[in-house]
Amino acid sequence: MIHVHKPGLLTTVQDLGRPGYQQYGIVVGGALDGFAARTVNLIVGNDDNAAVLEMAQTGPELSFERETLIAWGGANFEAHLGSEPLPRDRAVRVAAGETVSFGLAVTGMRAWLAVAGGVDVPLVMGSRSTYRRAGIGGHQGRPLVAGDTLKTGTPSEWAWKILAALHQDAKRATAWTVRPETMGRPAPAGVVRAMRGPEWDWFKVEAQLDFFRANWQATREADRMGVRLTGPMLVREKVGDMISSAVNAGVVQVPAAGQPIVLLPSRQSVGGYPRIAAVVAADLGRFTQLRPGDSMRFEETTLVSAHELYLARERDLNRVRTGLARLAG
Repeated sequence: MIHVHKPGLLTTVQDLGRPGYQQYGIVVGGALDGFAARTVNLIVGNDDNAAVLEMAQTGPELSFERETLIAWGGANFEAHLGSEPLPRDRAVRVAAGETVSFGLAVTGMRAWLAVAGGVDVPLVMGSRSTYRRAGIGGHQGRPLVAGDTLKTGTPSEWAWKILAALHQDAKRATAWTVRPETMGRPAPAGVVRAMRGPEWDWFKVEAQLDFFRANWQATREADRMGVRLTGPMLVREKVGDMISSAVNAGVVQVPAAGQPIVLLPSRQSVGGYPRIAAVVAADLGRFTQLRPGDSMRFEETTLVSAHELYLARERDLNRVRTGLARLAG
């Protein structure tokens, strides 16, 4: 059982989302950076889709009824286990009754906390993710508040072995770490790779050039649905309305004002703005960490390259999974 003493600014239960219901207007949602969530789950021996806690800007203060194994990653938060710093990107042993606290995000915006066995909340349409706008999923369909208690599932055999090893060596955390940004072929800092979108030809040549050569800044208009950027105005060659079409996470829409919006996992299922580009899946998580005023630029790539980037990251993740399985015997 997890006891919530302080909820943080916006802490929710998330897994990898609920695909298959967009035709009914239900968003996929889930952890804004699914790969980061999968990585912390891997560290504590959970399945990829086990529910984690997603925190934003200011994290929660929690305690645990029984000894357990946790891992957190993502933005650089002020994090403590009791009075000691809480190591990130590694498995950490937490004793019964001990308090884990997250303060402000020093850099970035969001982090994910995995607990051995996962957060055990009811499945809604096959997912434990919180969909706040509809009030479903997660813990009572809402962000956590002080006084909440959360059940946890049964830790895996692997988790018990890591706990036993930490006890035997009188250690608090593993020496090994797993950082998601080291897997695959990450883009340079401040760069996000993207492909031309279905309505690329709707834009003037100058706008097409600006999209890939300009420095774009994140604005305060950002939530789980998407992030609005500001920069040069992207002027359309083709005027008039378009028929609303399907949109995915990573699609870059351009409203009439000419400033792009990058869609995130809780985006709507269809949109009526031209889709100038689409961010490759391997880089989408970078938008979950942008603060207002942060700068980035797009780098053009192809669909073939996007597939290669995705597969390279998955291969590295599988190598890590294999290595950790051998480590625990």
